Amino acid sequence: MRIHDDRPGGAGGYPDDRGFGGQVASGGAQAPSGPGGTQSLGARRHNYYDDDDGYTEAEATSLTGSGSGYADDLGAIRRPLAWTAGADLGLLILRLALGGVFLLHGAQKMFGAFGGSGTQAFAQSLGQMGFRESAALALVTGGTELAAGALLVLGLFTPMAAAGVVGVMASAVFLNVGNGFFLPEGVEFEAVLGALGLGLMFTGPGRVALDKGRVWFRRPLLFGFLALLIAGGAAATVLVLFHQP
Repeated sequence: MRIHDDRPGGAGGYPDDRGFGGQVASGGAQAPSGPGGTQSLGARRHNYYDDDDGYTEAEATSLTGSGSGYADDLGAIRRPLAWTAGADLGLLILRLALGGVFLLHGAQKMFGAFGGSGTQAFAQSLGQMGFRESAALALVTGGTELAAGALLVLGLFTPMAAAGVVGVMASAVFLNVGNGFFLPEGVEFEAVLGALGLGLMFTGPGRVALDKGRVWFRRPLLFGFLALLIAGGAAATVLVLFHQP
């Protein structure tokens, strides 16, 4: 049985079988292919969702030849995402900024540099906040800030350096959250520094770093979670064992 259609193919006819989604009628049924013409559905199987946008293999090949520009357009669309020098530069700036801040604050607490109070005065401040063993905690806190800052600047052992930042800032936020968020009395400054450390914990230091090529550089997500566990455990230990509300 033959089916005829007098409509032109461009006005609602069926110039090919793409409207059938690649289905083939049994028994070699015919579908119209143009004005008064017929075409076997089994003669041409066309998948409407092919990557060649409806072209046959030969037509698609000719379109992607030299000088057509079609292949170049496809390459631009399908080009995979890649790590860029811009990301390396951005991470370097973040590391230098965060590491520099912690270096300066650590030097203030440990050595009294840059107008800081020094270890003894910092220990007294911790004692007034309700901490036992304040002298030891002053050394640990100041040393952590100093070491974390130096390691971040160098891009060395970045997950552990970021863990030091997050642990110290988490403790500071917990102790001062009652003062509100905004400066000068709130925890805005500590929260921002902690968030920057948390971000570097999972992104890694970038390729402009001494960590480049090390296992934690190649697997930042895994080592980021491990560092987060260490930071949370250290902060919780200090607050539970040494702090008296």
